[in-house]
Amino acid sequence: MSTEAFPTRISLAEALEIVRAVASARRLPVEPVATGRADGRVLASGVTAPSPLPAFDNSAMDGFALRHADLSADAPTTLRLVGEQFAGLDAGLVVAAGECVRITTGAPMPQGADTVLIRENATVEGDRVVVPAGLKPGAHVRLRAEDVAEGDEVLQAGQMLTPARVGLAASLGIDRLPVVARPTVAVFASGDELVEPGMPLQPGQVYNSNRDLLMAQLRALGLEPVAWPTLPDDPARIEAVLGDAVDSFDVVLTCGGVSAGEKDHLPRWLQSRGRIHFWKVRMRPGMPLLFGEAERALVLALPGNPVSTLATFTVFGRVLLDRLQGRSEPRPRWRARLAAPWRKAHERAEFLRGRLGQSDDAVLRVYPNPADGSHRLRGAADSDVLIVLEEGARDYATGDLVEVLPL
Repeated sequence: MSTEAFPTRISLAEALEIVRAVASARRLPVEPVATGRADGRVLASGVTAPSPLPAFDNSAMDGFALRHADLSADAPTTLRLVGEQFAGLDAGLVVAAGECVRITTGAPMPQGADTVLIRENATVEGDRVVVPAGLKPGAHVRLRAEDVAEGDEVLQAGQMLTPARVGLAASLGIDRLPVVARPTVAVFASGDELVEPGMPLQPGQVYNSNRDLLMAQLRALGLEPVAWPTLPDDPARIEAVLGDAVDSFDVVLTCGGVSAGEKDHLPRWLQSRGRIHFWKVRMRPGMPLLFGEAERALVLALPGNPVSTLATFTVFGRVLLDRLQGRSEPRPRWRARLAAPWRKAHERAEFLRGRLGQSDDAVLRVYPNPADGSHRLRGAADSDVLIVLEEGARDYATGDLVEVLPL
């Protein structure tokens, strides 16, 4: 197959930049979603506060609302209790000189009051409240607009709507938010050797683990992928099945059939059906990664070894799906100290499996899993991060600082 029309064996950085650019150009449409159902979605446009937060001065504690000017600086002060203001409708109370009002947390401050004495520090004698000396002016009062002023941009386009951001929108009375549509994703595994879990194996066959692995990774991102039947090692049947998928889905994910063997038909299919943006990346595991497009879909074809599938989706699949949704915030990337030495004898970028821990001095340390073969899924199951080793052969010593990606 000719590779003159597309890049091949490119660097990790170059491949990621191509994925970002292509996916950003295909950003999905905007749809309104109820605020209470918007968690995990990507905000399509900024949100401006229609009102201040808090909307009125209110008490931060249960206690007594009073005028600080009435208090003695060096001795207790006795005030007359003239009413109660509970959280809810403003009772329209007014605090005059020498008076106070019983108040609960969140209740509007009565007119004239500017300070709250917490209930535990008060001495109540009938309709008299004794205030100890030393209460600071404005104590335990939440001022109008101290959190958000009317007109503030409180949420920005491209942000992921976390629970706290959803709560902020709801606290401002916003009942619907503009979000980017979630991509539709079709998931395929390929290979005549694959058998579904639960079925008996014949000699030479293996269970289809990659499709379930990918489905779980996608669901963890809040998506609802569709699992398709296994692709056979037959070009005509691949064309028929994938042809339907690329007409109907935003993203088509496959695993297996992307190298240069006799049964690796996907690169030739994608070149004939659409366009290849790159094939093969200088990374381990996962070098035969294939990325392109056909009809409606972006196609990300991952290698078939299970750890290669896990690593390439973590590194490329998340970026692809984030950019389709216009996500501007980077996902978490941490740095940790290697807890053991590692010899990297090749030039490609590498993604080791590892487990993150914390030493007694509160330093993050990452423990490489010695089972580093791309077929060794148990090593990945025992890990919670990928350890990123940059291009170039070198020896890593215990304590060296490396980047880690959460799985």
